[in-house]
Amino acid sequence: MEMRRLGRTDLSIAPIVFGGNVFGWTTDAKTAFALLDRFFAAGFNAIDTADSYSTWAPGNKGGESETIIGDWMKARGNRAKVTLITKVGSPMGKGKSGLSARYIAEEVEASLTRLKTDVIDLYLSHWPDMATPFEETLGAHQRLIEQGKIRWCGASNLTATLLESAVAAAKKRGGARYEVLEPEYNLYDRAGFEGPLSDLCVAEQLGVITYYSLARGFLSGKYRSEADLGQSPRGEGVKRYLNPRGERILAALDEVSARHRAKPAEVALSWLIHRPGVAAPIASATSLAQTESLIRSASLKLAAEDVAALDRASAP
Repeated sequence: MEMRRLGRTDLSIAPIVFGGNVFGWTTDAKTAFALLDRFFAAGFNAIDTADSYSTWAPGNKGGESETIIGDWMKARGNRAKVTLITKVGSPMGKGKSGLSARYIAEEVEASLTRLKTDVIDLYLSHWPDMATPFEETLGAHQRLIEQGKIRWCGASNLTATLLESAVAAAKKRGGARYEVLEPEYNLYDRAGFEGPLSDLCVAEQLGVITYYSLARGFLSGKYRSEADLGQSPRGEGVKRYLNPRGERILAALDEVSARHRAKPAEVALSWLIHRPGVAAPIASATSLAQTESLIRSASLKLAAEDVAALDRASAP
C-alpha cells in the first residue's frame, strides 16, 4: 500500500481515510467493527471523526462515533496501527462549542475518554471561531502537544484568507501551527479549494485530506433525480447537485467508469487521490460492498484522457 506523508508531520497515511461520520448514525457499532476490520486488513490506516459526530441524529448528543472507534480499537488491540484524526469546535450543547483555550482543554479530555486512548494523532479545529484569536487556539494546541495528548494539529473549513492569518499567527508566536487542512473538495465542489487555498497549502507544505469527497454520495451515481433522494437519510443534502452541471459530471463518470469497469464513486475518488497537493480523500461506507469499493479506488489508475474528460465536465 502506498503511504503518503501528511505535510510536514511524521504521519504517513494510505490514500483513503475512512470517514467516521456515519458511525452511530446510519451505521451501528457491529457494522462499524466489520467495516473497519476490512478496511484495515486491506492496508489502510487512518480514520477521521469528530467530537460532534453525530449530534444531528435523533436521540444522539455527540461523541457516538468516537465511542464506537474507541471500542473497536480496544477490542482489536490495534491503537498503534491507527492514525487517529478527530476534531473540536462544533456545537455539542449549550456553552459547548468554539476554539477557546478553555474549551479545547476541556473537550480533548472527553474525546480521549471516548476514544480510549491517551493521545490523538491529529487534532483539528473543526470550524472557524471568529470570537477567538488564532494565537489563543494555537497556544491551546501547543499545550496539548507538550502534554502528550495530541501529536499534531490542523484545521478544517478555513478560507485562503483565514488560513493565511493562521499561518501568520503561528509564525509570529512560534510553536505549533496548523499542519493539515481538511477542506470540502470533490469533482462538483471545486471552487472553494482550487486556486488561492490550494496554492497556499502547497506553499506552506500543509497536508490536505478532503471531506465530502463524494459530494454527500451524489458522485456514487445513485442519485439521478429527486425521486432517488429518499434512498438514504443523506439524500436531502444531495438535492442541490441535481442540475445540468451535475448531470454532465455524472455522464463523464459513467463514461470513464465503463472504460475501467469501475464504479462512479471509485473514479471520483481516484480523481481526488491524484489531484496536486491532496494526500487523501475521506470517504465513508455503510456496507462491506461500499468498503470494497473504497479499497478498489485506491488502486484505480486514470488515463490522462479520463482526467481531462472529468475536468471538462466539472469545470466550475
